[in-house]
Amino acid sequence: MEFIKAKNILFKVNYGNSWYGVDYNMNLYKGCSHGCIYCDSRSSCYGIENFDIVRSKENALEILENELRHKRKKGIVGIGSMSDTYNPLEEKYEITKGALELIAQYGFGVAIDTKSHLILRDLPLLQKIKRHNDVIVKFTVTTPHDSLAKIIEPHVCPTSQRLAAIKTLNENNIFAGIMLNPVLPFITDSPSDIKKLVWLAHQSQAKFIHTYMGMTLRANQRDHYYKMLDKHFPGLKAKYIAAYDDNYSCAVPNYQSLYKIFAEECTKYGILYEMPQIIQGYQTHNGCQQLSLFNLE
Repeated sequence: MEFIKAKNILFKVNYGNSWYGVDYNMNLYKGCSHGCIYCDSRSSCYGIENFDIVRSKENALEILENELRHKRKKGIVGIGSMSDTYNPLEEKYEITKGALELIAQYGFGVAIDTKSHLILRDLPLLQKIKRHNDVIVKFTVTTPHDSLAKIIEPHVCPTSQRLAAIKTLNENNIFAGIMLNPVLPFITDSPSDIKKLVWLAHQSQAKFIHTYMGMTLRANQRDHYYKMLDKHFPGLKAKYIAAYDDNYSCAVPNYQSLYKIFAEECTKYGILYEMPQIIQGYQTHNGCQQLSLFNLE
């Protein structure tokens, strides 16, 4: 694996408490090998060349420890928003595992984005963190069908395995659920698929599902996505061009009716789906919540 130089690992977020209650964000790896055809992180605005090649940052854990030691606010650290922190190389290098050990040591909480069941390796560390702060695990799940997941997310464990990991985490008192993002227009936006996915989430004891019922398309990402549409879904690119032109935000055509179905299904099974309720559901350490009222670093 290639290692790149870095001065900082941990960054304070500027979107307040509105996105899963995260206070800080970090990406321990740069690039991703999952091969998801829709990935927003391919966008040219992020400046990641050869996105499919995973790189790590030199001395990442030493830098992170120094940053955690000097933070006054023991907030929630988001991990993996741009590059899955449980990529296959993590099994060998254990950089994420080392970061979780530091997060536990210094009393921070954690919010992890992933598509990989490898996170189960670190279940004891997540439980250790949860004794002093809050933990939420967000699995990206886009389709209830393993066969379709293999096409749109070719190098990651199938939907069924992700759902099994969610069940294991929740059975071990780790607050875990689903990011139903993106929802791909004309591919994963049928009412029957949304209903089936919510039902499977219920079977897996998922605590939440959050979605914005659409996807993003912008420079570079759009080119790659359209290339994959031509390969796997011939003729569909023309429908995208007609519906969205060069728009960045691409809501599914049946947004209102589909979201209504989604919300009704979540309500039926007692699954949280609105962001304030999700944050309230997992942030149980009152001392930590009180600290978040102050803009301390």
